[in-house]
Amino acid sequence: MTTPSKSLFKVSLVAVSVAAASSAYSAGFALNDHSATASGKALAGVAASNEDISASFWNPALFVNAKETTVYVSGAYVMPSMDVTVNSASDARPSALGGPQDISSDGATQDSVNNTLVPSIYFAKPITDKTIVGIALNAPFGLSGDYGQDWAGRFHATETAIQDIALSFSLAHRLNDWVSTGVSLQIHKADVVLESAVGYSGNEGIGRIEADDIAYGYALGLALEPIKGTRIGLGYRSEVDFDFEGDVKYSNVTGINAVLASAGYQLINADVSDSITFPSVLTLSLEQDLTPKLKLGLTAIRTGWGVMDGINIDFESPSNQPNSKLTFGFEDQWMYSAGLTYAYSNKLTLRTGVAMDNSPVTDEYRSARTPDGDRKWISIGGTYDFNDMTSATFAFTHVMIDDVSVDRNFTASGEEDAGRGALDADYKSSANVVSLAMNMAF
Repeated sequence: MTTPSKSLFKVSLVAVSVAAASSAYSAGFALNDHSATASGKALAGVAASNEDISASFWNPALFVNAKETTVYVSGAYVMPSMDVTVNSASDARPSALGGPQDISSDGATQDSVNNTLVPSIYFAKPITDKTIVGIALNAPFGLSGDYGQDWAGRFHATETAIQDIALSFSLAHRLNDWVSTGVSLQIHKADVVLESAVGYSGNEGIGRIEADDIAYGYALGLALEPIKGTRIGLGYRSEVDFDFEGDVKYSNVTGINAVLASAGYQLINADVSDSITFPSVLTLSLEQDLTPKLKLGLTAIRTGWGVMDGINIDFESPSNQPNSKLTFGFEDQWMYSAGLTYAYSNKLTLRTGVAMDNSPVTDEYRSARTPDGDRKWISIGGTYDFNDMTSATFAFTHVMIDDVSVDRNFTASGEEDAGRGALDADYKSSANVVSLAMNMAF
């Protein structure tokens, strides 16, 4: 039989669990703006593009687009909006202390996501007529969200931040006039910040986890032009296995620890660790010249979110807390896009595209850290060539996100929410993204 003190311990333990949160821009917490060129057409045809080297993120074979030493610098400013309306919420106060208490009046509605800058840098240098070496710096995954410490769902989440920076070293080779291949090796540096309230209303503190790791991945690519004007591209970015290590720090938990003392538990600062795999990405694209000035692009992207089935946090000595587990229940999903590129003049190229980006989150496991919904993109953009060596690119994307609801309670979520209380909240989200890039050849 679970004692009140043990129930309170679960409140504290589960509340600081690591969970992937939703980016308002791309499904799950992937970031897809690695190129203002690609963003202007909603990634349509990106793995088959012959425009510039920024498409190499999705297909490293496309570094062959560099005919001379080239630098491409892109930045995307993501402006998300996520309005959260709490319908009801309760803490997980033990029955011996009066049972769960309604806390839904403490911060009913708010915007919980922050604006974010996503940078990308590419460098390519031909070493022969057919072989190009490339270096790229990207942020493949990331998010930044902060509900604040006063909202009604604070025992489920207050702050979540994930940042993955990847440095890639690539080699691309043109086998003949219509076949090119590419490979890249990647070094990933990832940081995670997760914060939640612990305890129960009237006797609560804060638990905060900060962890990081360096891991490695790879990418493979193939680019074909079997018929002049018909380009096909296939790119694969591997899974990345992280062994996160960091610490958990508690504040204002003196009163909570007094209650826990009889059960032999204490909330103390300690080292923590967990292993999490970031998903693989498979991109298939077709680009077709319709006229000398007009191109059609099509893309399908499969992200292997299913590898992220959950977390299992190990609290290391001197802590005697048992491992904390949380289910993600992500499913592999596809993104589809179509777009057009039009050479308006010798100097100006225009682009537009639409996309459907399916969320990996299921209704059963949607939470305050994963309030994710399916997305639709509408994109426009353009490139202006100042001369043969320098060009500037602009893109604007509006992302429409399906309204979703989070319904977490003891019955539906079992042990995972027994320590966090109940939460019923509605989410309305959208995002605008402005991208700028400079392409320079030497």
